[in-house]
Amino acid sequence: MNLSSPWVIAFAINTILLTIAYIIPKKLLTPAGYLHAWLLGVIIWGTLGWRGYALMMFYFFVGSAVTRIGIQQKEAEGIAEKRSGMRGPENVWGSALAGTICAILTLLVSSPIKELLILGYVASLSTKLSDTSASEVGKAYGKSTFLITTLQPVPRGTEGAISLEGTLAGVVASAAIASLGLGLGIINPIGVIWCIIAAFIATNLESVIGATLQNQWEWLTNEWVNVINTIIGATIAILFGILI
Repeated sequence: MNLSSPWVIAFAINTILLTIAYIIPKKLLTPAGYLHAWLLGVIIWGTLGWRGYALMMFYFFVGSAVTRIGIQQKEAEGIAEKRSGMRGPENVWGSALAGTICAILTLLVSSPIKELLILGYVASLSTKLSDTSASEVGKAYGKSTFLITTLQPVPRGTEGAISLEGTLAGVVASAAIASLGLGLGIINPIGVIWCIIAAFIATNLESVIGATLQNQWEWLTNEWVNVINTIIGATIAILFGILI
């Protein structure tokens, strides 16, 4: 066995982190969520190395922290995430499936397609962190909340609702994680711009889906909306990379 193989390292590191996560009292994931996160971590490290893994960990910790902003107020209003923000398997893959597909596909192609897929990976995480930040900050601090399709005032936490505070938080979040991707050397400066634009477009399209289709189609849960949202973000960024 080659101990320097990225897959062996991925297995070892994620097993150690999973063990630590079970020991510490503060839980960010359900037990099943941790197991699925372990699998996700192995795949990302094995395909994209420690840089891609670091980006995923940044999303995970910042996204978890953002979810807990104003948690008591949101729980009192009945608009908080279930399980007080703890993530389960459905949340893990709802957030990371698009990025994982991009990561796995990098094993099958060479440059420049590989770089485009990595851009899609970063854009998918930028999109999801933008969406999470916009939603959670908007629910906690949004002073005026409007339905994206009609711009009519609606209560905070309404599916498809947007606010200035949430929108700004989403842009800042996407810029932060895309800039980290630049700092890690996995995307170039223009890629940061594509990720921010893609995240903004995809996050607003997600709000449109929430305002129009989600209440009509029973199967269209928040997790499936997240999958669609991140696929849109990754696709837009890749198209920008191809066309411009």
